[in-house]
Amino acid sequence: MVSKRDYYEVLGVSKDASEQDIKKAYRKMAMEYHPDRNPDNKEAEEKFKEVNEAYEVLSSPDKRKRYDQFGHAGMNGNGGGGFEGFGGFSGGGGFEDIFGDIFDMFGGGFSSSRRRSGPQKGADLQYETTITFEEAAFGVEKEVEFYRNDSCNTCNGTGAKPGTTTNTCKKCNGTGEVKFAQRTPLGQIVNVRPCDECNGDGKIIETPCSTCNGKGKIRKLRKLKVKIPAGVDTGSVISIRGEGEPGIKGGPTGDFYVVINVLPHKIFKRDGYDIICEMPITFVQATLGDELEVPTLEGKVKYKIAEGTQSGTIFRLKSKGIVHPKGYGKGDQYVKVIIEVPTKLSEKQKDMLRTFASESGEEVHEQRKSFFNKVKDVFGV
Repeated sequence: MVSKRDYYEVLGVSKDASEQDIKKAYRKMAMEYHPDRNPDNKEAEEKFKEVNEAYEVLSSPDKRKRYDQFGHAGMNGNGGGGFEGFGGFSGGGGFEDIFGDIFDMFGGGFSSSRRRSGPQKGADLQYETTITFEEAAFGVEKEVEFYRNDSCNTCNGTGAKPGTTTNTCKKCNGTGEVKFAQRTPLGQIVNVRPCDECNGDGKIIETPCSTCNGKGKIRKLRKLKVKIPAGVDTGSVISIRGEGEPGIKGGPTGDFYVVINVLPHKIFKRDGYDIICEMPITFVQATLGDELEVPTLEGKVKYKIAEGTQSGTIFRLKSKGIVHPKGYGKGDQYVKVIIEVPTKLSEKQKDMLRTFASESGEEVHEQRKSFFNKVKDVFGV
């Protein structure tokens, strides 16, 4: 009698391997030796059973503990005899999830194959478009151009040359599917796959259409007008149902997604649905106060600033921001005033400033003195 290999050796992991390491190793080896990948390969089938047996033990904390202590003798028949039907997979080993992944990958599952050979939704398409800051704020209609597969006009989508007919596939009798039995550790499973003779179409085209080469579809340039609502921003996505690729076997058409990219503005910056801008003012305006003409997306508005306005002061223009695309109101505009210091002065202007400094020298001196007193208190110098 051939002795069993060590379960850790079978999965290629160390004895202190974590549960995730064991699961990962099992997935890899189960994929490698799965019967669907190795048809009529007795050696692979035996290794597949061996891998499942090892995982059934090592994935269970209780069985693993008993195996670590007593080896194969401690299994009392639980190691290799638990693969009849589904009984041997109870106990939290995760076989259902893992085998679901394996069958989906190889197309062995009945339900997944049925879905593939039946009606399927067409592929979705994605298109990127760039708009201006103003277009994003107020909305715009854009015409986009893209290619998609549409029904061939020559053969009306049949794939056959006009005047010819298609024949029912003899291998699948027009169903587009073939069934076969597969032995697995779970028992015998009847699998369904698309027919390889007709590629799941259920029909054979004897004389293909010369325009589409028998595919029934050709790539066409399509133009579509897209309404972009006010309030969108970079990364916003507009969904248009039914403008993607056509469905398969009568399935619904896919959808068309427009991804928005908004160009930056020379003056405005966006923060959510608010707008922020910086506005330069002169020293005289800040000192004496003034009525400013402030630019907004809707045109210039007048705003009075008080005497003694400091550089960096921010004021708000209510409801002058971006409208919410779902109708939740409108943002505000925040204006930050920046006092510009003149760089080119005439001698007369300089004399006027010197006179101003002289007349307010005592006040300026006191402010400087106060500042330096604070520095002395902080640093002790």
